[in-house]
Amino acid sequence: MLEFSHEVDASGLLCPLPLLRLKKILVAMESGDVVKVIATDPAAHLDFGVFTDQAGHQILEMIKQDSQQIFYIQKK
Repeated sequence: MLEFSHEVDASGLLCPLPLLRLKKILVAMESGDVVKVIATDPAAHLDFGVFTDQAGHQILEMIKQDSQQIFYIQKK
């Protein structure tokens, strides 16, 4: 498991809410910080993938556990 300084639990939320929660926490973070995001929306990996590519952030790891997707995203 990676170290992280922030966590967002977006379980039960559907698009675009998990992405909006991620964007909100990224504003409060410093460059290099890592946020752990827990999502149950099946499309979250698509939304987060496109967003991080466009914004320059990096998905360090994505883990699928049952109905959850856990992302570790580093702010650039």
